[in-house]
Amino acid sequence: MLDWTDRHQRRFMRSITKHAVLYTEMITTGAIIHGGEERHLQYNQEEHPVAIQLGGSDPKDLAHCAKVCEDYGYDEINLNVGCPSDRVQNGRFGACLMAEPELVAECMDAMARVVDIPVTVKTRIGIDDMDSYEHLYRFVDTVKQAGVETFIIHARKAWLSGLSPKENREVPPLRYDVAYQVKKDFPELEVILNGGVTTLDQAEEHMKHLDGAMIGREAYHNPYFLADVDNRFYGQKYDVPSRIAVAEDFSNYVQKQLDNDVYLGHMTRHILGLFYAQPKGKLWRRHLSENAYKKGAGLEVIEEALELFR
Repeated sequence: MLDWTDRHQRRFMRSITKHAVLYTEMITTGAIIHGGEERHLQYNQEEHPVAIQLGGSDPKDLAHCAKVCEDYGYDEINLNVGCPSDRVQNGRFGACLMAEPELVAECMDAMARVVDIPVTVKTRIGIDDMDSYEHLYRFVDTVKQAGVETFIIHARKAWLSGLSPKENREVPPLRYDVAYQVKKDFPELEVILNGGVTTLDQAEEHMKHLDGAMIGREAYHNPYFLADVDNRFYGQKYDVPSRIAVAEDFSNYVQKQLDNDVYLGHMTRHILGLFYAQPKGKLWRRHLSENAYKKGAGLEVIEEALELFR
């Protein structure tokens, strides 16, 4: 979710679900160490429970950043061992680390020693020609010995060359059976599925075999499909908010940010999909897209777009 999710997007999701765990985009250790902690780590208190995803391969740097993130109040540290982009590989982190399970275990151990919050791993089912179940089994078995109890598995392999990050999310086939097998072989672990989940019914079906589902792009493009997630998966019993109610709740946040000189377009870009597949949904997106970036634009832009539905 690089360049997609940020603190504004996550606060918007809290207008839809109060209990689903939210994850940051991947933030590299170098960005935290050299690019300014506040710039990369600030978030809204309403985002809890919120996990931060780190990218890196140096145990000392990861341990330092994990401690900083815990001090900031994050609820979980997640190491990205799944991103296949070139810029990630050049930094020797992301999916290429699947070829080095011992190093990943060392990194996880280093972080776990300095924090009291959960330290988890997000991975693929394989990379390049290292895509047999034996390779994945060895990876999980090695890393779990560092005390890792939660594995988030993107049920596609990754090609480190020849495919773009977008193609790596679509071209390699989804192998849910592989993720299911990991849970069978390691029943003591929490195994969460990622990849291709676009409905709550699908999530519920997968959770007959696994412990959870992580949703990325669909939650961004069609966020309102998560509106009933708290009732279905977290035992809540409250009325599902309407799309208009979601927009109105987020508008309160937007006004506070505008008062602090935050640019309107930085926030409205995350809510374009609120009326996905709805009548007048295109008018909503068009109005926000054409007006939120104008000089001096304020909350009236969202209010005018909402009038299309009222």
